[in-house]
Amino acid sequence: MMPADPGRGLAGAGHPVPRPGHGLPHWRRVLVVVAHPDDETFGLGAIAARFAEAGASVHVLCFTHGEASTLNRNDAELHQERATELEQAADELGLAGVTLLSYPDGHLAAAPAGELPAHVTRLAGSLGADGLLVFDETGVTGHPDHQAATRAAQRAAVAAGLPVLAWVLPEPVAGQLRAETGTAFAGQPMGRIDLCVRVDRTRQRRAALLHASQISPTAMLWRRLQLQGECEHLRWLVPVGGGDLEGALR
Repeated sequence: MMPADPGRGLAGAGHPVPRPGHGLPHWRRVLVVVAHPDDETFGLGAIAARFAEAGASVHVLCFTHGEASTLNRNDAELHQERATELEQAADELGLAGVTLLSYPDGHLAAAPAGELPAHVTRLAGSLGADGLLVFDETGVTGHPDHQAATRAAQRAAVAAGLPVLAWVLPEPVAGQLRAETGTAFAGQPMGRIDLCVRVDRTRQRRAALLHASQISPTAMLWRRLQLQGECEHLRWLVPVGGGDLEGALR
């Protein structure tokens, strides 16, 4: 099994890997922006739950119903089934609420320019969000919907002067998952990781099981959690204090 903290070691001869910080920002209102039901749990669940357990009000904006999933273990009508699963999982994670939109699954990148960011801007404003929580700009699994959701969050955040914190996989973990599953997991070198946060995965695991149409005892989620142990890694896509749009989206 790989270590829970892959940051130990060297970036190269004579070049220590920068040590990431260990504390989440003290946000009281957090907006989680994702593409599909289950992204909030499978990817961001442990971090979102930790924010909630610290007293933050955490809200999820999900752009699609995930109806194009090739998994359907319950042989259900996925448009409604996955909406119900999202509500149940968010409640298990201790989150304050969910806003579920109905963009077509698999086609977020085709949305008219500015439309997705506008949803983020309106909801972040109405909630008084202190910051946004998203997938890394790679999409982590390489899914174009994940990438489109993160771009929308970045654009909205830069315009509003809000920070964006992204969940990432360290490259050693991503590489192991690629080798074992053949899925295009994308990782980041430790030098690009800003936070290594210890988490309790109890709520995340329970919430994952509530996404019953998408989960199985052999799902790669369980292997990823095994490889990561009690540590989640994050990086700033838009740092506190904001930044220019070109820099934020590079």
